[in-house]
Amino acid sequence: MMVLYGLATCDTCRKALAALKSAGHEVRLHDVRSEPLLPAQIAGFLACFGDRLVNRASTTWRGLSDSDRKADPATLLATHPAVMKRPVIDAGGRLHLGFGPEVRAALLK
Repeated sequence: MMVLYGLATCDTCRKALAALKSAGHEVRLHDVRSEPLLPAQIAGFLACFGDRLVNRASTTWRGLSDSDRKADPATLLATHPAVMKRPVIDAGGRLHLGFGPEVRAALLK
């Protein structure tokens, strides 16, 4: 089963979820607001994606204070889960970030 980490209200997450299900994948949405990520999950995502995991173009990012923006990414993601670039898709242990053409090509075969 795939796990899509994101927000239930995120358009990209909803589109990804629908496309993956239409392609025959069994997918579970893990809403990071209602079910916060564990520190080990954040660390694993950061190890895989680095600073790309922090969405500096998001509304949440723009609303942060300068001091919040300077926090280390793990602390930032734990306190402001909506600042995570979405979705993060766990496809059997292989992680994908976003739902761009490369991710769609890899997962919608």
